[in-house]
Amino acid sequence: MTLFNQLMLKPWEETGLTNQARRYSGSTKEADKKVALKVFLGVIAVVFTLLIVAYAARMGYEDWRPGPEIKLLWINTAVLFIASIFFELTRYSIRQQKVNFFRISLLSAGFFTLLFLYGQYQAWLQLDSMTYFKVTNPAIAFFYLITSLHGMHLIGGLAVWARTCLRIISYSEISKIRQSIDLCALYWHFLFLVWLVLFGLLFTGNNLDYLLIMCGIKS
Repeated sequence: MTLFNQLMLKPWEETGLTNQARRYSGSTKEADKKVALKVFLGVIAVVFTLLIVAYAARMGYEDWRPGPEIKLLWINTAVLFIASIFFELTRYSIRQQKVNFFRISLLSAGFFTLLFLYGQYQAWLQLDSMTYFKVTNPAIAFFYLITSLHGMHLIGGLAVWARTCLRIISYSEISKIRQSIDLCALYWHFLFLVWLVLFGLLFTGNNLDYLLIMCGIKS
């Protein structure tokens, strides 16, 4: 090879990669995305942990009045659990190459997530209709903050879900969207576990001592 030909080489182009190098590059990108999601989930966990500690500390003040136990939240919790199950079924259908069931389960996961968000909005309306419980009550303010923050993270996840659905409509190969489904499932499972903790927090009532011990504020 002449010196001129060597100078004209473009090693950064993908066409110059061997098949093994391409597979390695693809697997590396997939690993990077999974690591990035885990880091993001770690940040979310820290944010909600700080929120729980602040909630427990605020319960120690004399003006604290526990909010009402809205029964609709039990239904919303079950709905979010169903959404998480459908994401797991989507992963299973991909492994089994069941294309039709894969699409149905993926759409169902998004539908039940939207239903959960609608249920949370209805819980807001129920709380607002109770004239005794106003946002000036710290417990009510925390209720709005906790549910809205959790809902915003779900809405962000729905954006990724919608993008995945569009790729299915465009007849993308299942193998190309498998990682997106895996990451969505991990994200939904995590947010469901977070909601279980927050749900228990909102139904703590006057069990202040128990919550303070859990948060390490009181021994």
